[in-house]
Parts: sequence; structure tokens; C-alpha cells
Amino acid sequence: MALLQIAEPGQSSAPHEHRIAIGIDLGTTHSLVATVLSGKAKVLQDQQGRVLLPSVVHYAENRTEYGDDAKPFITTDPKNTIISVKRFMGRSKADIKFQHPYVLVGEDNQMPAFETAQGRKTPVEISAEILKQLKDRAEDSLKNPINGAVITVPAYFDEAQRQATRDAAQLAGLNVLRLLNEPTAAAVAYGLDQDSNLAHDRNYVIYDLGGGTFDVSILRFSQGVFEVLATGGHTALGGDDLDRLIVKWAKKQLNIDSLNDNEFAHWLVSARQAKEALSNTDSTELKLLDQTLTLDRTTFEDIIKIALDKTISVCKRVMRDAKLDLNDIQNVVLVGGSTRSYAVQKAVRDVFNQEPLCTINPDEVVAIGASITANQLIGNTNDGALLLDVTPLSLGLETMGGLVERLISRNTAIPVARRQEFTTYQDGQTAMLIHVVQGERDLVEHCRSLGRFVLRGIPPMTAGQARIEVTYQVDADGLLTVAAKETTSGVHAQIDIKPSYGLSDSDTERLLLDGFKFAEEDKSLRHLQETKVEAKRELEALEQALKVDAQLLTATQLSKLNLAKANLEAQLESAEIKAIEDAVEQLKIHSDAFAAARMNQHIDAALKGTKLDDWSNSN
Repeated sequence: MALLQIAEPGQSSAPHEHRIAIGIDLGTTHSLVATVLSGKAKVLQDQQGRVLLPSVVHYAENRTEYGDDAKPFITTDPKNTIISVKRFMGRSKADIKFQHPYVLVGEDNQMPAFETAQGRKTPVEISAEILKQLKDRAEDSLKNPINGAVITVPAYFDEAQRQATRDAAQLAGLNVLRLLNEPTAAAVAYGLDQDSNLAHDRNYVIYDLGGGTFDVSILRFSQGVFEVLATGGHTALGGDDLDRLIVKWAKKQLNIDSLNDNEFAHWLVSARQAKEALSNTDSTELKLLDQTLTLDRTTFEDIIKIALDKTISVCKRVMRDAKLDLNDIQNVVLVGGSTRSYAVQKAVRDVFNQEPLCTINPDEVVAIGASITANQLIGNTNDGALLLDVTPLSLGLETMGGLVERLISRNTAIPVARRQEFTTYQDGQTAMLIHVVQGERDLVEHCRSLGRFVLRGIPPMTAGQARIEVTYQVDADGLLTVAAKETTSGVHAQIDIKPSYGLSDSDTERLLLDGFKFAEEDKSLRHLQETKVEAKRELEALEQALKVDAQLLTATQLSKLNLAKANLEAQLESAEIKAIEDAVEQLKIHSDAFAAARMNQHIDAALKGTKLDDWSNSN
């Protein structure tokens, strides 16, 4: 009798050739883990059969509770029960302006720590605790060690927030294969199953409204290639904010100005329950402070309209970025638990004039997409689509005059590397400060500073002769490395951009919106600054030349040249481009004559003592 070789789920026929990889959706309110078993993505359960792990950690003096076990302490011990820690990841203490019951410690410009019964706990440590629970769940379920993980992040997470997430994963003992944007993960889940073999290109909108973040991406699926055309979002807008709006409405109805921490926690729980109930009924009741309020669907829509309008505004902006109109969109995919709300689905339906896709559980779709990507990256399959992600904001560096030179534009497919040459501004310059910035404006003061480093050891040369090669490299996780090299000497310097905090909830939106709002103004300001830089360069070169060859000018010529110089210097204090350009033209009348005299002198010196025979003999 022949023997059949039977593989366990998740194992190949040659077990040593199959490696276990998982996908993790590290969510604001809930987290979950998935893997590919026997060629099919599956979300893993805990021992009680639960798929969702509440992103809650309770720190008591002698023990730590996680998930469902920690949830009861949200109302009884809110100061030691951390929820929605994702909203604190990679952000400075000064950026955190929303109401919360925690005692935050640390400097205003650094990521804060929570003061708990077990001492100080950072957002990275708390996130690591949640990730460790998911890792343990996967190992218990699969009966194998985990070889690698893909962890999802909001598309609008900046470098600091992504780095904080990666640090948390490493602290949890996970080998991070890649950080994947949440909307992109959803596209993988849907695209691989349904659209990778379609003959025609299809454009999808991924509308992702989770517990604490909102993302929207437009993706094109074409012949097995997933390309993110444009992305946008809000790092502090989600289901939690809908709950807070309900609480705000309830306070107004009951004429209450403020709540203590325990009351606020109770009210948030009641608001969330009411929001969820309205998905199945026309009205519901909230019992607050021995009083009962009735909340119906019409009132609920009015309450959350301000938040939903923000999401629709982002959708329209991303559509413009992708240069598409409504007729170009084949489907809208809903992702995130908050999209279960009938009000959210109605808003999306109204703006896109079509019924949104929700065939995969919106709570699970991100983890499923992450697990498919993880299975590919770990080397278990060669099948599947190529995934091209994008940078959410432009990256550049500061040049003279406080101007921004963009090396990588927003919505550029990643991973990506860009290289550009720069040069020195002053004679004998031996060092250069590289100031890395992020944003859509033309002036450094309007963008966000990501980091600075100095390239030293540049050989002293005449201004403009040195060749400084600057390279920007964004990896598949969206993390940035900047390097600078002087090409003649080979001296180089490098920095990995790891800021201590991320963008505030308003800063990300401001950086993008301002790029559109002030486009014309920025164009004028850039022209002004470039004109000033060139004028100053002209003045400095002229000053150096006068120190050497002023004797070539007559007293009258020198006087007129100095008057023209003084006039230009005076005009540089103004903001009038025309006045500066006119002053430059007046100076050039006199400086060109001076330059001609200098050239004649150098030619005479070169030819002095040369015989005519020398020239004829050289032929």
C-alpha cells in the first residue's frame, strides 16, 4: 500500500521549506492577526474563539491585563487603563490636545509617557504589549515559531510614527518584514481575490475609517500590478471622535459643562453602544446620570456631520490628486469598524453615487491583506500582484534663501531613491548643513523639519566648484535615509530620519492643504527669494573682485559701481521683485565693464613675453 504524505495546515509537503508569516492589523480600538493556511488567508482566534483583541492594556500594581480582560477597568480605573494608544504613537506631548484621563509625563517636544501604577509606560511599550499578545496567539494557534510579520499602519503615518511602530514590533520580538499602509492591505485582500486577472484597468477608492484614524487611497489595478495613485487622510479622526461628538451633544442636552474622568469614560462607552445600535434600529436610548436621552438616526447624522464632512473633503482632494472623476471609479471599498455605521455608508454612497463594497468583514480585511503580503515576502509563494505604495508628502532639503528643493514629490511610488547634485555658496567652504524637510510649500518656514546633519571635510574651493551629491532613499516601510557625498574627495555623511515625535492631527492636513491654498503666493515668494539669492551672490563675487582688481577702474567708474552696489543692497531689504531686478540690471552695466577690464588684464598677462614664432612653431 502506498503511503500518502499529508501536510498540516500552513505547512508545505517539505516543512523545512515553509516559513510561518503573519499579518497584524494594529488598530486604534481593536487589533487582530491573520496568516495564510493552505493557500487561504485566515484570521486567528484566541482560546475563547474571539478574533478581535481590544487595544486596551490595564496596569494594576501587581498584574497587567490585556484586551477583553482589561476593558472593565476603562470605567473603574481609567488612569491606569490605556486605550487608543495608537493616537499617542510618535507624537509629541504638545500635540496631544484631545481629552483623556491619563497623566502624561515628559518634555512637550517629545513623545510622552503614561504615569501608571507600574511606573512610566511609553506608547511604544504599550503597543509592544498588544503586539506580544497577538504574536502569542499566532504561535499557540499555529504551533510554530513566527518567522516574520507585516504590520499595517495608517497611510498618513509619518516617519516618526512608522518608526515608533517598528520599534514596538521589535520590542515584542517580531521580525518586521514590512510596514504596510492599511488601505493598501485592503486592496491586496480584494485585488488578489477578484481583480488581478481583469483585462482592463480598474480604479478603486479605499475608504478606511477606523477607531482613531482615517485614510483614503485611490488604487489602480492593472495586469496584476497594484499602484497607489494618490493617498490622503487624517491621523486623528475615527470612530472615537464620533463617540466624543455624541458625548458633546449629550452634555449640551443635559446642560453639563464638564465631566470627571470616570464619568467621561462611562459616557464614551454609552455613546459607542448607541452608535452601534443605530446601525440596526431607527432610535436608541442613552442612560446618563440617572437621565435618559433618545437618539435617533436623523439627530445622529447631524451630530457627526462635521466629522463625515472632513472625510468626504479628503476623498475629493485625493480624487483631484489622482486626476480622476467619479466616472473613473469602479468600486469603493469600505474598511474599518466605523464603516459599519449606516451613516458612514450613506455618506460614502451619496458622494460616489454607488453602493460601496463590503463583502469582506471590514474589521478583518486589513489583517487578511497583511497576511497575504507577509506570505509573499517570506518566500512561500511567487504568485500574487506587485504592490507599489506611495509617499504621502513631499521630501526635500533647504537651499540658500530658506527655499525648499524637492527631491521626492508626494505620491511617488516607494521604495524609491533620488539623487541630486548641489554645490557650495561661498569660497573656501569646507562644510555644508543638510536640512531635511517635509511638506508642499516652497519656503522652509512653512514645512516640517525632519532632521539636520553636517557634511564636513569638503576641500576648500571657489564657490560653485564643489559637487555635493545628496541621496534620498525611502524604503518599503516609508522610512527615510539621507546621505551626502562630496564627489572629488569622497567624504560622506548620512542620517536615518527618526524624529522623536510625529505630526499633530492638524499638521498633516495643514501641510497638504497649504500646498494648494498658497500655491500662487509660494510661487511669488520663491521667485523673490531666488532673485535675492542671485543678487547677493552677485554682490559677494563683485566684492571679492574689487579687493583684487579695484585699481583697474577710474575714480569715476569706481564711484558709479559703488553707488549701483549700494542701491542693490538697499533694494534687497524690500519685497519688490521688480525693484531688485532693476537694481541688478543697473549694477550689471558697471560690473560688466569691470569684468571686461579684468579679463583683458588676465589675457595680457598670459600673452606677455610670447613670441610670434612660438605660435607659428606650435602648428
